[in-house]
Amino acid sequence: DSKYTININAEMNYWPAEVCGLTESAEPLFSMIRDLSETGAITAREMYGCDGWMAHHNTDIWRIAGPVDASDWGMYPNGGAWLATHLWEHYLFTQDKAFLKEWYPVIKGAADFYLDYMQVHPEFGYLVVVPSVSPEHGGVGKQSPVCAGCTMDNQIVRDALTQVIFATKIMLEGASDDKQKTELNESLASFTAALKKIPQMKVGKYGQLQEWREDIDDPKDEHRHISHLYGLYPSNQISAFTTPDLFKASGVTLNQRGDQATGWSLGWKTNFWARMLDGNHAFKIISNMLRLLPNEGLERQYPDGRTFPNLFDAHPPFQIDGNFGVTAGIAEMLMQSHLSPSLTPDTQHLTPEIFLLPALPDAWKNGKISGIKARGGFTVSINWKDGKLESASIMPMKSGKLTLRTKTPIKQGTLVKTYSDLGVYEYEIDVIENKAVAITAG
Repeated sequence: DSKYTININAEMNYWPAEVCGLTESAEPLFSMIRDLSETGAITAREMYGCDGWMAHHNTDIWRIAGPVDASDWGMYPNGGAWLATHLWEHYLFTQDKAFLKEWYPVIKGAADFYLDYMQVHPEFGYLVVVPSVSPEHGGVGKQSPVCAGCTMDNQIVRDALTQVIFATKIMLEGASDDKQKTELNESLASFTAALKKIPQMKVGKYGQLQEWREDIDDPKDEHRHISHLYGLYPSNQISAFTTPDLFKASGVTLNQRGDQATGWSLGWKTNFWARMLDGNHAFKIISNMLRLLPNEGLERQYPDGRTFPNLFDAHPPFQIDGNFGVTAGIAEMLMQSHLSPSLTPDTQHLTPEIFLLPALPDAWKNGKISGIKARGGFTVSINWKDGKLESASIMPMKSGKLTLRTKTPIKQGTLVKTYSDLGVYEYEIDVIENKAVAITAG
């Protein structure tokens, strides 16, 4: 229908933009977000009686924001907030406060919608998004996928609120008058209070990360959407360092869903396994994606075909999401910086963190990459040999401290912590604006 699907696909197309140093390629996305913040404000007000702005799971060239198609997948009120996270991500990569000031009303509007839309759960007292769906299916025993407070909802709301809290604090630093400061402080209090009432993620009876509040996941489910792992990627709410139990549960979920899927889903799974620090499994997903489908119409002869001869992703049919998704996944295998900022909004400053070669597969024994970008305003180049870090260069935009993680001991910085179960070393390094830090294996 010439639509943009914004419950994963449109966002996926822009995952490589910042990390691969192609930030200007995100401008069309930002343009669409600005348009949607206007049409979506009408939808929020007229459909739901809510402040702010929102969009469902589809939009188009006219920037529709209402629900599209069946309720099973169309009753998804999180498309706008997910898109708005790209604005905050752009700030994290570029440190451009003028950009953040310009787009702050849009970031705030996405969070404002939830303050009105969420309801108090009558049994547990949480604030939940309702009605909603976990794209694009339901759990065992559910008569309808339409639900209240599924895991993905909670994760996206947590991002929307956490990011607007950080952004509001930055706006307060430049506030020019008492009225503006009062308004910002009032917003800050509202967002902080709501964030404390969002349900936490849960581990289910199979050891999996629950997709819904109820423990109704099917361990044999191989659905292409793994929406409740949004917290693993593209978000930073699940990691081996901050939430080890949820990290382990995410691995159970990924193994349950399997290593086959449609092309775009394989792109997402590449990023998932990179964030799981399992380079060999991420490489397996890429290998599954690169199985040939000679052309459309031959799906029966090539049931596992996921790439056309010209290297376009085969959903099938052709779907560019997989190409861009796996590109981002390769970047995540080689460098990660998603644990910036800290997950605690009480933190006054965003401490940058970089992980060099977090998920290097055995197949990539020797190599190098240059010019990739890290959150916090860093440009990174890496060389490796015999499967281990050999050297790296990190160029900072700002002076300050950097948390650097590696799987190889290095000569620079101060060793702060060793994660023996993960084989990871954590260092603290002082960086100086526009002065490259040379990293060498120790």
